Amino acid sequence: MSEDLSEGEKGDTVGDISVRGDSVRGRMPRVSSIDMMANLASPHADKKLYIVLVSLHGLIRGENMELGRDSDTGGQVKYVVELARALGSTPGVYRVDLLTRQVLAPDVDWTYGEPTEMLNPLNPENHLNEIGESGGAYIVRIPFGPKDKYLSKEVLWPHIPEFVDGALGHILQMSKVLGKQIGSEKPLWPIAIHGHYADAGNSAALLSGVLNVPMVFTGHSLGRDKLEQLLNQGRQSREEINSTYKIMRRIEAEEITLDVSEVIITSTRQEIEEQWRLYDGFDPVLERKLRARIKRNVSCHGRFMPRMVVIPPGMEFRNIVSQDGDIDGEIEGNEDSYGAHDPPIWSEIMRFFTNPRKPMILALARPDPKKNLITLVKAFGECRQLRELANLTLIMGNRDAIDDMSSTNSSVLLSILKLIDKYDLYGQVAYPKHHKQSDVPDIYRLAAKTKGVFINPAYIEPFGLTLIEAAARGLPIVATKNGGPVDIHRVLDNGVLVDPHDHQSIADALLKLVSEKQLWCRCRDHGLNNIHLFSWPEHCKTYLARVTSCKQRQPKWRRSENANADSESDSPGGSLRDIHDLSLSLKISLDGEKNEGIGSLVLKGQEMATDRNANQIKSAPLKLSANESMEKQESSRFPSLRTRKFIVVIAVDSDSVADILDITKIIFEAVKTDNKDTTASQHSIGFILSTSWSMSEINCVLEKAGLKSSYFDAFICNSGSEIYYPSPNSSESQYIMDSDYHPHIDYRWGGESLRNTLVRWANSINDKKKEPVITELDSGSSHCYEFRVRDPSLIPPFKELRRLMRIQALRCHAIYCKNGERINVIPILASRAQALRYLYVRWGMELSKVVVFMGESGDSDYEGLLGGLHTSVILKGLSIGAASKIHDNRSYPLEHVIPTDNTKSVECDKCDRDGIKATLGKLGLGLLKS
Repeated sequence: MSEDLSEGEKGDTVGDISVRGDSVRGRMPRVSSIDMMANLASPHADKKLYIVLVSLHGLIRGENMELGRDSDTGGQVKYVVELARALGSTPGVYRVDLLTRQVLAPDVDWTYGEPTEMLNPLNPENHLNEIGESGGAYIVRIPFGPKDKYLSKEVLWPHIPEFVDGALGHILQMSKVLGKQIGSEKPLWPIAIHGHYADAGNSAALLSGVLNVPMVFTGHSLGRDKLEQLLNQGRQSREEINSTYKIMRRIEAEEITLDVSEVIITSTRQEIEEQWRLYDGFDPVLERKLRARIKRNVSCHGRFMPRMVVIPPGMEFRNIVSQDGDIDGEIEGNEDSYGAHDPPIWSEIMRFFTNPRKPMILALARPDPKKNLITLVKAFGECRQLRELANLTLIMGNRDAIDDMSSTNSSVLLSILKLIDKYDLYGQVAYPKHHKQSDVPDIYRLAAKTKGVFINPAYIEPFGLTLIEAAARGLPIVATKNGGPVDIHRVLDNGVLVDPHDHQSIADALLKLVSEKQLWCRCRDHGLNNIHLFSWPEHCKTYLARVTSCKQRQPKWRRSENANADSESDSPGGSLRDIHDLSLSLKISLDGEKNEGIGSLVLKGQEMATDRNANQIKSAPLKLSANESMEKQESSRFPSLRTRKFIVVIAVDSDSVADILDITKIIFEAVKTDNKDTTASQHSIGFILSTSWSMSEINCVLEKAGLKSSYFDAFICNSGSEIYYPSPNSSESQYIMDSDYHPHIDYRWGGESLRNTLVRWANSINDKKKEPVITELDSGSSHCYEFRVRDPSLIPPFKELRRLMRIQALRCHAIYCKNGERINVIPILASRAQALRYLYVRWGMELSKVVVFMGESGDSDYEGLLGGLHTSVILKGLSIGAASKIHDNRSYPLEHVIPTDNTKSVECDKCDRDGIKATLGKLGLGLLKS
């Protein structure tokens, strides 16, 4: 069951499935997930697929999950583990890796520190004979952040680059191993990298970019929606919310997932129509137009939207006791027969009740304000009839002492206890302190045994997996009308939806279900008869259909006869056909609003872009080695990156290329060895220059600074959109461009359509200021559009330009550089940090051997170079002044993304030869001494 709104057509919507229990009774028997997995004929059964899932926060393990231990270890943890297990048991899937954080903290169980954990397959008897040596589903724990601390998701942001570097190493190694196991000479690259939640989505975007493989994303909950809810509550200001939740960093990460993802999986239509549409990078109307134009082979002018697909989470039915039969007699005849053979959790709950035989109203949620348990208790307490007919059970995670809980959770629990006292609900409400994950099915079963009701009263519920779990055990439901429960109820038709803010409507719905026996039985039957529609095999079948339909990309280094076909952009903007179809016309505003009919864009054809790019290269005062292929050089020069003991990267930003090279010369003098020959290829130390300047600009002043191109292993130019290598077989003025890099970063590059929009934006600013504030320059690159800024104070901050491009579905990086005097616009998958990772993937340059020299501040991409497996040296006193103003206009402060306790970063107070050598000594890099 899936729904693809991006097609603009009716899919397999929930409305297409009969939702009345009696309509399917007798012709669609409930089966186990194992049986269904075997019966689903998979079109991928003969394939060998490798899938990478990423979920960073919380405590993740395959068995005995500690759900409810804290706010980060909840439904998402259960979802990703079960998804990995189900995909690993699906025909055609060779291996699934669920990447998460390794936690070695003394206050958590030792199992979370194990590097690898194999997940038991759904059907172990049949599956063990089918998987290869390294096949199956695994939890892989990557060390990042403080090793001895368990961190909440709000403080994980500064450590994401370190995770990306570690995960990249694992994927590269595993791809090679799997390729050999399946008998291929090539690595088995992931068919997709699937991020879960914003932090993992940001990580998956970086991994997808450096590996050039498709990305998939599931939000689970979204930052803009949470921000609106918190603001509406009026308890905190925007600044306080951002300080507590790092909400703006989270929102930016979610915008990045829109930039990079091929497919975004949601649980409900509501998530698309009411939550994702809050983002700059997604517009449902524009998305449907683009999808329709692609179907008709009509140009989209370089614009892209991810495909939004509704795939409800699955559920594992193996351990569910079938209750298709009539359980009335069992209940009526055994109401007093709770005994020694009952699960222990039953007695733990029933000890709270004066009359445990009454129907049980069950709620299972953390004591979080958004779960709305306080309103539930108020509804129960104020309805005398409901109190007389039913008991209330609140399963609110695990706790030892209230004082040890977070302030938010303890506040909710204390409010509930006060309401129990206010309404004198002693003997009618259960709130046990502890339960195991394995107890949850028994808790549902107890509620069903008493003919009870399950309730989810959350203010908004992204999906509502507990509603499905309850229905599978024969429990009718009462649920919030906001979010996923609407879609679940449309399929199951097994209860009542309510306004979570109206405690009277909650009480009325509960009273109706517990007092009307026939209604209770009818809702139970509807749920049981339709629950199979939410099985994991159904989910995986739709999931693989969507993921495998993505245009497959992967690292490709060598040319072939089909190189041109392989490297073609997947941009529909490549088509030269266009039609005048009013229903598909693209009219997009340049004032930053999501609307139509303002300022129709005049867009040039692709052939004009080709001519312009050719002229750019010819005009650049730079000699490129002729007829010299990258492959020919592999045996001579470039593998030296792999053999270096250390790689020194100079990434100091300045508005003068001469100043950068002067600093570079000082760094050379500080780290050079005793060898008098300073040719880089003869040293154990390599050098890379990483800058926003073009290769031609660097080349013009290189010799004036007393440096030679041969001193360097590579040049990362134009803010990471170009990589050059000095030619070992030619004169000093010749370089080799990495011709594989542009196809690697070409994904969603808007080309000439993007340039036209940028020119229009620049002209609109010039018109407003009545003077030429922004002027287009010739960068000499097909993948970097460059603009000169006369006065940085007269132009909008870089976040506004980024927002404008996203609103128009143009996916790119707009980087303010050279103290705000230049703007480089490059592909979304390109950056200076990503270029370093590319060199690792391309040439095997170990990131842990890299030392990056930076200023105190820099270009707007400065944060990307902070953190990771490399060592950072911050040169005090450099890149201050105008550059710092660039970062004053960020959506979030740099403090939210810079590690405060980073042992791999050190400050250098004196930017001279002796000061740099002393700083390197502090880092333990004694090999760099001369």
